[in-house]
Amino acid sequence: MDRTTAQRWLDSYVAAWLSYEPEAIGALFSDDVEYRYHPSDEPIVGRAAVVASWLGESEAEGASTRDAPGTYEAAYAPIAVDGDVVVATGTSTYREAPDGPVAKIYDNCFVIRFDADGRCRAFTEYYVKRA
Repeated sequence: MDRTTAQRWLDSYVAAWLSYEPEAIGALFSDDVEYRYHPSDEPIVGRAAVVASWLGESEAEGASTRDAPGTYEAAYAPIAVDGDVVVATGTSTYREAPDGPVAKIYDNCFVIRFDADGRCRAFTEYYVKRA
């Protein structure tokens, strides 16, 4: 893994989130991925389970819900790359309505481990809401 490849993956991560296209989401992850929305969560295991979680079709603790189109945006960048592990930071911004006022901003940190094919095999998110 290198910074350019990591940035490409992060950009694809944002694009998949914006689209909620199951194929785009699934393409990011290995078959046996372990995904955590919070560091203390039990992982969501497997590509299909992660896709379902992103789509709001999972009852896993901490699982995602679908955001309304046009109410969110994000940008992330790698800050450290060590072999197959990437640490990335960035922000996620949410609006009350499309093109409406910003309701909340989160500062994010992702710890991501990749497989040999450049797919994420372990993902843990850390975030803090700005005051």
